[in-house]
Amino acid sequence: MPTAATNSPVTISDSPAHGRFEARIGATLIAFADYVRTDGLVSYPRVVVSLPFRGQGLGDRLARTALEDARRRGLRVRPACPFMERWIALHPEYRELVAPDPEERPGSD
Repeated sequence: MPTAATNSPVTISDSPAHGRFEARIGATLIAFADYVRTDGLVSYPRVVVSLPFRGQGLGDRLARTALEDARRRGLRVRPACPFMERWIALHPEYRELVAPDPEERPGSD
C-alpha cells in the first residue's frame, strides 16, 4: 500500500532477530511494533511510527499483523503499550486473545 509521504509501497514483515514487526519502504524502516514472546504469551511493549508517516494507518497495519500472528501461533496477548490497548479495545474481534492481567485476582474488587 503506497503512503502519502512517498507514494511507494510499504511492506510489513516479522523480524524475529530484532523482536519486532517492521514496516519498510524499500530498505528504509519507517515503523515497528516490538514484541516479546514467551511460552504461550506475547507482549507488545511499543509501537513506533516515524513522524512523516504518522496518520497513514501504519500503526493499524502493524497491530493487525502482530495480532493475526499471535492468533496463528495460538498465543495469548499482553498489550503493554497504550496504542495496542486502545487498538484492541476498538477491534473486538481480537479481544479474546488478551491474557488476563496477572495482578487482577478474582474477587479483588
